[in-house]
Amino acid sequence: MATDEIGMILDVTPGDYEGFERKLLEGTGHRVEVCHGPEERGGKCPMLEGETCNLIEEAHGVVFKLDLERETHRRILENYKRVLPAGAPLAVAVEPGQEEGYAHLLEDVHVWSHQPTSSDLDGFAALVEAADYTRE
Repeated sequence: MATDEIGMILDVTPGDYEGFERKLLEGTGHRVEVCHGPEERGGKCPMLEGETCNLIEEAHGVVFKLDLERETHRRILENYKRVLPAGAPLAVAVEPGQEEGYAHLLEDVHVWSHQPTSSDLDGFAALVEAADYTRE
C-alpha cells in the first residue's frame, strides 16, 4: 500500500445509534463504512453464515459497538478477530463490566468500557494508519 493511501474503517454500531464516530474518523482522512449489524439485514450477516463480507475484506480497522450479551454479536466479534489481517486494529466499545465478563473474547482487542471519545477515536485512527504503513 502506498503511504499516501489511508485505509477504510468499518464502524459496526447498532441501527438506532447515530454517534459521531463516522464524522470524526472521516475527519482524520479515512473512508468509513457503517454496518448496523445483523438486525439491519433481517437477522442475516454474512459473517454468521460462513460467507465473506465485502466490508470486512476492505477494512483496515474495525470499531465495534454491539451488545456482547447477545450471542450473535459475540460470534460476529469472534469472526472479525479470525478474518481481519494480522495487525489490523480492532476496537470494541462495551458496556461497563463486560470487559471482565468477556475478557477471553476481548483478548488482543482495544477495549473501551465507555462511549468512545474523540481522543479514543483519534488514537484508533492513528493505529490504523500505523498498521497501513507497516503492511506489506
